[in-house]
Amino acid sequence: MSLSDDIKSTLEADDELMDLLTGGIFNDVEEINRQDTPGAFDSQRELKPCALIKVGTESKRGPYERSVQTPITIYFYQRAGYTVIEPAMEMTYDLLNDQRIGTRVWQLIYEISVNQQRDLALDCPLGSHRFVAVRHR
Repeated sequence: MSLSDDIKSTLEADDELMDLLTGGIFNDVEEINRQDTPGAFDSQRELKPCALIKVGTESKRGPYERSVQTPITIYFYQRAGYTVIEPAMEMTYDLLNDQRIGTRVWQLIYEISVNQQRDLALDCPLGSHRFVAVRHR
């Protein structure tokens, strides 16, 4: 399993979070769209609340020779407002921060959140969390 798969599995195992994110949680795709993530849309082709996990560029992290840090950004979307995004972000923080999720991960560390933004391509509200996975490569 990849690091994003491990994080996705952890989030999907939380029933309360999945009750909010009715459009699902996605990884291994570039973006939320009707072709790659059809489950994120209802029968009227409207966006359902959902999340997208993206893994960034890994970099060296000392003091150990093979220690690295890998940024993970989780984007949260909904059609209008932030009534689902904000509680979903809070739950995700609680599920991931300071945890050991994934192969050889020592710790997931919260870095930053972006609140109440707008995704221009989907024309919808957006929020995001970024964590760093500190791990042995």
